[in-house]
Amino acid sequence: MNITRQIEACVERDFLKGKIIVILGARQVGKSTLIKMLPSCTSQNTLWLDAENADVPILLQNANSEGLKHLVRNHQIVVIDEAQKIPNIGSVLKLFADYCQDIQVVASGSSAFELRNSLNEPLTGRKYEYKLFPMSFNEMANHTNVLQETRMLPSRLVYGYYPEVVSKPNEAERLLRFLSDSYLYKDIFLFKGIKKPEKMLELLKLLAWQIGSEVNYNELANTLRIDNQTVESYIEMLEQSFVIYKLHAYHTNQRNELKKSKKIYFVDLGIRNALINDFRPAETRNDVGNLFENFIINEMIKQNEYQQTYANFYFWRNTDQREIDLIIEKNNQLHTVEIKWNPNKKAKLTKSFTNIYGDTPFSLIHRENFYRLIAL
Repeated sequence: MNITRQIEACVERDFLKGKIIVILGARQVGKSTLIKMLPSCTSQNTLWLDAENADVPILLQNANSEGLKHLVRNHQIVVIDEAQKIPNIGSVLKLFADYCQDIQVVASGSSAFELRNSLNEPLTGRKYEYKLFPMSFNEMANHTNVLQETRMLPSRLVYGYYPEVVSKPNEAERLLRFLSDSYLYKDIFLFKGIKKPEKMLELLKLLAWQIGSEVNYNELANTLRIDNQTVESYIEMLEQSFVIYKLHAYHTNQRNELKKSKKIYFVDLGIRNALINDFRPAETRNDVGNLFENFIINEMIKQNEYQQTYANFYFWRNTDQREIDLIIEKNNQLHTVEIKWNPNKKAKLTKSFTNIYGDTPFSLIHRENFYRLIAL
């Protein structure tokens, strides 16, 4: 499926500005395809180094500045695909940034726990970083039209937005079972230090059942019979591997606000449903409200990234169990959102919140109006 990714123009705009361009995202979301679509990468002046080939990590792992200059001679663009497979990749990219300043380097990383850790210190101030997600509602609506993609909502809640799943709907279940097995095992379970991969799989299933609810690390640890620190480290790896993400509770240290609570959502709902082996139609499910909430927050996060809005996302709850599904914070301004699958359900901003923060812009999103509001 040839769909122009929303992020393409942003990446292209950052070419040849003296920074390394890093594109992060889970396997098979289209990072390599995106790079190949960039006009700057289509010329013969592009050197493509795919770290899936065993000789590429060997070539780069002990590189020095002179060796890199020799390697990239006569090329203006260097692409390093699956860069997390190269030892000390952060240091390698730092050498490119410092000694090959007339060369544009683009590095992509899948499930990049190792890549992100190695990039943090060496590339401070030397990189532009982008996250690539599965397809978005807006991308698909641009490919067809808003009406058609809105009609696809029940299917998207069940099968998600992975590009191959979207392009081969008749094979969706089989592809999702393959994805949930192969890329989770390959990039997370085999990561060094994971002594009990079966526990991480159990953890993922527990999290899948709890989307839209607050998670308690103590309860997860007790259920899995592992310690809290292991639960926390596994969740961190899963988040950095673009399987899940956390929403933290918004607070300003008011006495009755929950401060340490967090909710966990899945980056792709198809993966979530594959983990619990549930592909029933959305209309027949008792978790459809949770799926819809996860879907809406996913889409807003995608737009935030692709449009470079730089907003922060939270939920809010107090000790009296008053809550707000989503708070979007930007420039110290708040926008509150309630998410309801049923369009007939009423919702308004709770006084428990307005008594603290005053009146804020408020939106009620449901299945009949979501397409107008997910780009807030």
